[in-house]
Amino acid sequence: MANLKELRSRISSVSSTMQITSAMKLVSAAKLNKAQEAITAMRPYADKLTELLQNLSATLDSDSQSKFAEQREVQNVLIVAISSNRGLAGAFNSSIIKAVNNLVQQEFAGKNVSLLTLGKKANDVLKKTQNIHKNNTDIFDRLEFDYSAEIAQEIMDAFVDEKYDKVVLVYNQFKNAATQVVTTEQMLPIVPAEKETEEVKEGGYVLNYIFEPNKEDIIKELIPKSLKMQLFKALRDSFASEHGARMTAMHKATENATELRDSLKLQYNKARQAAITNEILEIVGGAEALNS
Repeated sequence: MANLKELRSRISSVSSTMQITSAMKLVSAAKLNKAQEAITAMRPYADKLTELLQNLSATLDSDSQSKFAEQREVQNVLIVAISSNRGLAGAFNSSIIKAVNNLVQQEFAGKNVSLLTLGKKANDVLKKTQNIHKNNTDIFDRLEFDYSAEIAQEIMDAFVDEKYDKVVLVYNQFKNAATQVVTTEQMLPIVPAEKETEEVKEGGYVLNYIFEPNKEDIIKELIPKSLKMQLFKALRDSFASEHGARMTAMHKATENATELRDSLKLQYNKARQAAITNEILEIVGGAEALNS
């Protein structure tokens, strides 16, 4: 059994760790609340915009086909891996790294795959085995649409210039504080809605789109905006997921530290009681020896 000094030192160390993890949990909870409100507010708009984009793409003919919907033989692939700049978030970053490696080794095996890493943690690991085209660690310090739109524009320009034939986003989609879903989402080329042989109906009404001013202008304005919004939504999802994962991880760490501290205190009390008992026995034995 460890001596009393060692146990006191360990109890003090665990208590300090528990205070740190508890504080980190509270900080992440506060940040999560704000991030959750942001992604919850923008998700319906982004989803509807994506739906309109897909339906619009399905109506395009060869003459009005958008350059962002061009289907080419896939030889060069860009994977946009969205992670975080900091750790202590459970499996948040490792799940992204695992998903990217699976894509490279399975779905895109034999292709020329480059990575755009948004976040420090994925870059630190993936740069050892994968081809990193570019890394950006500032995005979560400036999580604004205008800044993410610049990154999206670079991706779109590279696709138009045929540097890449396919662009895929890999990120954690936010469900709730305890659940984050690793999502692989195609950004380019645009995935059109499936064309049906009969008229598409929704709620009993035939969908009849009226394009105004005209289809070409809508293609020119809506598609780039939708692609930029798609990347920004993925970043917002990842940001909320990060704080949810960190809050959950720090909550579990605090619970484990509490259990360990209580166990150490029990050991300390037992050791202290045993020491006191031995001292009493020595005194009694000494007294009996003097009397005899």
